[in-house]
Amino acid sequence: RRPPAVICYICSREYGTKSISIHEPQCLRKWHQENDMLPKHLRRPEPKKPEVCPIQAKGFYDLDSLNEAAWISAQNQLVPCDICGRTFLPDRLIVHQRSCKLK
Repeated sequence: RRPPAVICYICSREYGTKSISIHEPQCLRKWHQENDMLPKHLRRPEPKKPEVCPIQAKGFYDLDSLNEAAWISAQNQLVPCDICGRTFLPDRLIVHQRSCKLK
């Protein structure tokens, strides 16, 4: 059985419950650097961390609910291609559009 993992709401990668608190500030800083380098029409508002209330009296989070909310947040950051409609992260959209052809 795999140890419990938490999905990052910014990059949608899985991290351990102990390391996610270290990863998120670094990921957000990297997101800001990449977003600032994009053309103005592709810049996105800062992703907001989804709020999930603890469901147990001990204060533990429901990891499934937390992961689902983080996954939805990460997917909402994707931008559709004007040509084919596929979705990409904004920095990858620029690369994709160089070779995208309407099928």
